Amino acid sequence: MSSPVFQDFPAPAKLNLLLHVVGKRPDGYHLLETVFRFIDFNDTVSLALRDDGRVVLETPIAGVDPEQDLTVRAARLLQAHAACRQGVGIRLDKKIPMGGGLGGGSSDAATVLLALNRMWGLNLPRAVLQELGLKLGADVPVFIFGRSALATGVGEKLNEIKLKPAWYVVIHPQVQVPTGKVFQNFSQEVLTEVGGVGIMRILETTQQRRNDLQNVVSNMYPAVNEVLTELRKYGSPLMTGSGSCVFLECQSKDEADKVYQAVSIKYKGFLAKGLDVHPLIDNAE
Repeated sequence: MSSPVFQDFPAPAKLNLLLHVVGKRPDGYHLLETVFRFIDFNDTVSLALRDDGRVVLETPIAGVDPEQDLTVRAARLLQAHAACRQGVGIRLDKKIPMGGGLGGGSSDAATVLLALNRMWGLNLPRAVLQELGLKLGADVPVFIFGRSALATGVGEKLNEIKLKPAWYVVIHPQVQVPTGKVFQNFSQEVLTEVGGVGIMRILETTQQRRNDLQNVVSNMYPAVNEVLTELRKYGSPLMTGSGSCVFLECQSKDEADKVYQAVSIKYKGFLAKGLDVHPLIDNAE
């Protein structure tokens, strides 16, 4: 019996270039207004077709039930939706920090949906894959949408947005932030006015951008506040998502290199270039 042939697929991280909390639904989910951008820092998802119909995660993550892993759930969801009899073996090479607000788990799940859509010969439209992705998590659809986006609702209503080229210094404060806990501690009194007023104007300069969850997380985790304070020496840093990672936008690689060289002596992180489209953009129509 021949060994299965694995194909490698990138699952890029994302940054929230701003994040406004604008309301709360009756079911408890908060309504957001945020701008997503992909960056060229990624996990690698490797997939091999199986003819026994099984979905097998060959690289389970410590502390995570393989059956609850988002990649396994994504494959099974797609399998059930399309009544597909093929299976898949999954290997994950994780580079994106967990609990960092970079969307690693969501991106991995989206990459599985996009890659298997092609490998299983399903050719489902992008809109259908986005609907399936939303069942897995609010951040999954944007990775299937595949472009920089202004997101509203719980993050699932997406409109393409044009962004300037940029480089990012991303620092991981070495803490994992549970999203649910952040929103529990979030005060309703600081809700942003609804209306998307001047999003493009806000994006023009980093000084005007903000993340409404940043103060909550900074108070919960001093390490996040420490990184924000350090990066403020070089510009206007921002936390991504519900944390814990903090980033600084730079206009050139040289500028980003200088900042990273200065801060990487003390803090762990990486440099990344902003992307305009997802690397698997062509795997769905």
